[in-house]
Amino acid sequence: MPCDLILALDVPTREQAAPILRQLRGSLRWVKIGLQMFTAYGPDYVKAVADEGFQVFLDLKLHDIPNTVAKAVESLAPLPIGMLTLHTLGGREMMAAARQAQQQTKPELLLLGVTVLTSMDGTALNEIGVPAAPEAQVGRLGELAVSAGLNGLVCSPLEVGLLRQRLPASVKLVTPGIRPAGEAGSDDQKRIMTPADAARAGSSYIVVGRPILKAKDPAAAARAILAELGA
Repeated sequence: MPCDLILALDVPTREQAAPILRQLRGSLRWVKIGLQMFTAYGPDYVKAVADEGFQVFLDLKLHDIPNTVAKAVESLAPLPIGMLTLHTLGGREMMAAARQAQQQTKPELLLLGVTVLTSMDGTALNEIGVPAAPEAQVGRLGELAVSAGLNGLVCSPLEVGLLRQRLPASVKLVTPGIRPAGEAGSDDQKRIMTPADAARAGSSYIVVGRPILKAKDPAAAARAILAELGA
């Protein structure tokens, strides 16, 4: 199963992002815009990144009552985005409402359910009243999301093998928590894996931020990761 690379564009300003994106044109297809950049610059920045030739993964992790999330999906549908996230903890009704809104307004959009954040481990789950281990919680939420109609999930690479056993092969799995071989430190990620290992486990897309953003040559760093993926 082929695995593609997504750049997490987690920088403070569009001015800092601009030279990185210029260098990466032609080296990778996907760019993830998260809450930081979307809150700062809004829909116009999504359009600007798409105009640079990138496909946009809008990572907003929507989580609210079903009607509010459905209306948010409808509001975002005119934007040039290929992926959009919501929290599976919103429950079946919320995910089904989002899926219905997506199908009616932007059928080609991949709606992704976020399971357990890669910054969380068993201790963090216990603190919020979830007694399950991360892998068990990811499996439960993944099955719930698919039963609600979602065809994609965000999970740690450590849970990809489990989900591949329990879910249809058509479900897309997007995995942050990726660190290239030899990369020191995990930053705030607690459940991590190398690109090659994530691809072998069955990831559809891997999300990489700092190892590319902080590289002296971001394009060379991206190409090295793609080479590791066999892309």
